[in-house]
Order: sequence, then C-alpha cells, then structure tokens
Amino acid sequence: MATIQLSAIRDLAERFDVFILDQFGVLHDGTTPYPGAVDALVQLKQAGKRTLLLSNSGKRSAPNEARLVKLGFVPGSWDHFLSSGEVAWQRLRKQLGNEAGLRCLLIARDGDRSAVEGLPLTMVETGEEADIVLLSASEGDRHDLGHYRQLLQPAAARGAKCLCTNPDKIMLTPVGPRFGAGRIAELYAELGGAVTWIGKPFPEIYAAALDMLGNPEPTRAVCVGDSIEHDISGGQGAGLRTALVMTGVVETSSPAERDQLFAEHGATPDFLVRTFAW
Repeated sequence: MATIQLSAIRDLAERFDVFILDQFGVLHDGTTPYPGAVDALVQLKQAGKRTLLLSNSGKRSAPNEARLVKLGFVPGSWDHFLSSGEVAWQRLRKQLGNEAGLRCLLIARDGDRSAVEGLPLTMVETGEEADIVLLSASEGDRHDLGHYRQLLQPAAARGAKCLCTNPDKIMLTPVGPRFGAGRIAELYAELGGAVTWIGKPFPEIYAAALDMLGNPEPTRAVCVGDSIEHDISGGQGAGLRTALVMTGVVETSSPAERDQLFAEHGATPDFLVRTFAW
C-alpha cells in the first residue's frame, strides 16, 4: 500500500483507538514541546484514545514522565510510559536476583544513575575493571567517538558484555543532532565486544508495551515516530500500523532521502503527518 498523507493527528484518531508514541522528535525536541503537541495529547485523551509513550531513553520511565511535566505536558494526558531503560532495569533485576558484586561501567548523561539504582551492581569508572557495560545514553555533544573508543576498548578486549538501553544512533541536543548511544554500541561491536540491544526497533520493548496496553487488536493500534530505523521499522516488526511525523531526525530530509531510508530499513510508513498537532 502507498503511504497516505494526512493533515493532522485528528485524521489518525478517526482510524485508530490505541496510540504508541515516540517522545523525542515527536512531542518535543529535547528542550521544548513542538507546537500543538501538548494539546494533541490532551485531545487524544478526550477522544477516548489510549496512549502509551514508548521511548528509547536509557532512563527509567518515572524520570522521563517527570521531565515531560517539566516541559509543560499535562499530567494524565497519556495512559502509560515505557522506556527502554525501564525494560532493561526490570530484566536486570530478574537476572541478577540477589547476586552482588558484578562490576558495571555505566555510560550515561549528566551523571544520571537511574539505570542502576536498586540493582546489585558495583560501579566502576574504567573499562579495565568492568564485567558489564551498561550503555544508557551518549554525551556526543561533549565528547567525540575517540573518547568512547579509549574508554571502552579495554572492556571489549576482556570480553565484557554490553547492554545498550538506548539504540538511537542520532540524538537531538541544544547544539544540533549528535551521535547517540546506539552509535557507541556499534563502536563497541566494532571493537569486538558483544552487544545486547533493548529498545526500538527490537521486539522485547514492543511485547512489553502491548502487554501494558492489554494486547489490543493490532489493526486498531498505530505507532507514531520520527525515526524510520526505530519507530517505523519497529512498529511494523510488531505487526502494527505506523505513522511518520516530519519533525525530529527527518525534519530536514528530502522526499528522495526518505525514500532511500525506507528502502535501506525495509520499512515504509502507512501514514505521513507533518507534525504531532491535532
């Protein structure tokens, strides 16, 4: 089927009951809500739609929700929030049990420790000491890839496994797009390290999201995102319909460039919408 161009989110609301929404690049740019996004969430709620915000954030769900409120989004205008960091934390909690002492090198942003709080891990600062690398965020606006290569090469050399809880290869920052945690995970694999990916487009996070939503009829659910590689490919892999918004990482792309990305990732959205506005 050819991609259908829609004028606004209300057109999607006429077709679907359940909305799985990306946050960065759809609702906000990292610092400010996109015009109309706050109201669009409220309108979906008032229209009786169920919404789950699904994010490739290495932070757990609660800090992400708190940030949305600080940005000006209305508490209660979404039903659920699920981050890749939350899925990873729950997985590690079950796997580690009461085991203590596993040495973890955490790659995060702004000193955030939510990815490991409450887990029986011993935190270390260097790759030489690490049994596991937990890659939850990038500081690509402050460091180049050479910084991460130097930090991680010893860990890869000694066989430390890497858990990447934010597969995004590009992130939005106040100084423009920069490489994300997903690119650092690719670097770790290039160094010979083993990487486990948690987040979009991988199946585990979609299974958890659909379970939170009560496993709705797939034809009544739509995934809305700005990343073809993560949101569109992941949604389609989960058997859901998809809508690409023309903000975030695709905001400056031409139609030809988008078509190239559709072919590269084997994922063409069912719908195109200019912005997440009602």
